[in-house]
Amino acid sequence: MSTALLSRLAPLGFTTTPAQVHLNLPANELVQHALRRHEGVLTDTGALMADTGRFTGRSPKDRFIVQDELTSPQVWWGDINIPFAPDKFDQLQAKMVTYLAEKELYVREAYAGAHPAYQLKLRVINELAWHNLFSHHLFLRPEAGTDTSWVADFTIISAPGFEADPAVDGTRQKNFAILNFTKKVLLIGGTGYAGEMKKGIFGVLNFLLPVQHNTLPMHCSANVGAAGDAAIFFGLSGTGKTTLSTDPNRGLIGDDEHGWTPQDGIFNFEGGCYAKVIDLNQDKEPEIWNAIRPGAILENTRFVPGTTTVDYANKTVTENTRTAYPLSFIPNAVEPSVGPSPKNIFFLTADAFGVLPPISRLDRSHAMYHFLSGYTAKVAGTEMDVTEPQTTFSACFGAVFLPLHPTRYAEMLGEKMDEHSDVQVWLINTGWSGGSYGTGSRMKLSYTRAMITAALTGALADVSFHQHPVFGVAMPATVPGVPAHLLDPRQTWTDPEAYDRTAAELAQQFITNFRKYADFASTDILAGAPKVQLVEA
Repeated sequence: MSTALLSRLAPLGFTTTPAQVHLNLPANELVQHALRRHEGVLTDTGALMADTGRFTGRSPKDRFIVQDELTSPQVWWGDINIPFAPDKFDQLQAKMVTYLAEKELYVREAYAGAHPAYQLKLRVINELAWHNLFSHHLFLRPEAGTDTSWVADFTIISAPGFEADPAVDGTRQKNFAILNFTKKVLLIGGTGYAGEMKKGIFGVLNFLLPVQHNTLPMHCSANVGAAGDAAIFFGLSGTGKTTLSTDPNRGLIGDDEHGWTPQDGIFNFEGGCYAKVIDLNQDKEPEIWNAIRPGAILENTRFVPGTTTVDYANKTVTENTRTAYPLSFIPNAVEPSVGPSPKNIFFLTADAFGVLPPISRLDRSHAMYHFLSGYTAKVAGTEMDVTEPQTTFSACFGAVFLPLHPTRYAEMLGEKMDEHSDVQVWLINTGWSGGSYGTGSRMKLSYTRAMITAALTGALADVSFHQHPVFGVAMPATVPGVPAHLLDPRQTWTDPEAYDRTAAELAQQFITNFRKYADFASTDILAGAPKVQLVEA
């Protein structure tokens, strides 16, 4: 290892030279290192297939934030942001560095944030070659030779083979992901799930951007039309965020994490995509299918027996099988991945109760309220013991990534709507119509696409709207290509009184969920709450 590189690592505690350190290896070399070290195998498309081990997803209960003078007054402490003692962090970091000093290491210098004014320089130290390849894909890659004295704003130290001693180190289990905003270090140990790195940095940006730059971080996908009209899509798992934002007629800005600046519009935080591949189909998602080629990564997938062809229906390891690849693998990707302020914002929900309209327009209050609610519904078969529809709420469609109180982000959304009076916010129900799950039927994807197209093209600008009696959102009377009777959910039920009861029950769940925010929410936000009494009367 060069003296210069050792000097960069020394502040982290690397006082002795590790066995071998590889700096900024290109993707093809990292694949060869991973194969040499038996970290993965090649598929027939040339992609590298690797396993994440015991953890096939993030472990939110093992995510901590160091509580100190900087974070104590600002972080929203609780079950999501769990405090960690500074001395325990120092102790754990020292133990990790000692462990890694005997390993072959992979170091990457990259950044998060496609907009130059909001970039976060990163140094990623990986125990595994394929994790460094993941970092190469998901973070943004500096041009060769642009910065020979890289000074990192934040460092990730990832060591899946290192396990904590909970009784000594203060963790809950042997695995952990701990953010230290004062020391600007993210420690990840005991887990091979690569997504902990990308979501850890997303958490960092969710803290820094509002506090330092008045920029709204968003857990959403984004695309842009030929006329320069950007759109963003929020939604929890299963609502259609990736499917509906993928449009061959629109450029893809990014599929997961973005920022909305005070002056310059939106920008992608990442340099790649991290897509689910369970039941991946070439006809339905050709962009993802074709991106799985040499250099791409597949996680926790399995082969068709006797071949090196991936069986995407195989759930032996997990349903959370994924692929990671650089944004350039998508033909219509926008690079650099920036765009103007959005003209349309879509909140996607899969309402299994069949209550919410398939499309509705939200005013400022309703937009902030539904943003804070982050609603969708799980249905039978998606999880163990789920036998009937269950409401799921996740603030700002990504509560587990929010270090600040969720109302902070909702207020910022309202401010953006004030600054950009032409922006329209839409609530799209990709769930059920004509009854709840088991009685009604799921909204056809072709109808949902027609509604989104109508919103994007301005076809709803001169259409009459009427207010939903419970949720207060505005429902259009007509949408090109969609049967008119589907637009008012009450009309699709054979028993209107049963609809009224179900709507009241769902509204009450919204109100119950919102109680934890009520003391922090402004009058404007509270004005977007459903009016249950209108049904009860």
